[in-house]
Amino acid sequence: MLLHENCTLFSGGHRGAESAFGAAAEKWGVREVNFSFAGHVMERDRNTVVLSEDELLRGDISMEIVSRLMRRTYYEGRTIRKVLQTIFHMVNNGHQVFVVGKILPDNTVKGGTGWAVELAKFFNRPLAVFDQEVKDWFLWNGSAWEKGPAKLSYETFVGSGTRNLTAEGALAIEQLFADAFGPA
Repeated sequence: MLLHENCTLFSGGHRGAESAFGAAAEKWGVREVNFSFAGHVMERDRNTVVLSEDELLRGDISMEIVSRLMRRTYYEGRTIRKVLQTIFHMVNNGHQVFVVGKILPDNTVKGGTGWAVELAKFFNRPLAVFDQEVKDWFLWNGSAWEKGPAKLSYETFVGSGTRNLTAEGALAIEQLFADAFGPA
């Protein structure tokens, strides 16, 4: 059984799912770390780690590779590059990855959130996505998504996802924490 005081959520503090993950972490007494970069505006800024240019570069990858893995076009831009570099630090620090969003037919996840999913696959991290349209959790088995319950099993984990969080997505996040740590 996990003890909330031993756990850490790594996130980005953005509006929507990331803010909801942070609020749940605070409610259950889980340490929260939000990665950011200079000039970046976040909704939730508790325990923010502002990454230096050198730290950001550790998470750098060519936009061509990102576009190929995500199966959509990402253009070179300073902000999007820094966001992707920040996501690298989230996934690199968390052992398990939880995302709220939409799984696409090509097995990627919609939007920039999908980069956290692709990195989790690449790093072979346990990965669960709550698909807000299907209203259920899906687990990555190494080659495909399988419907199944998400379970927080590691002391370090990532919470990321869409900025357009639905009531069902918010409830899924709350339930994830309640199942792991009991009543708040």
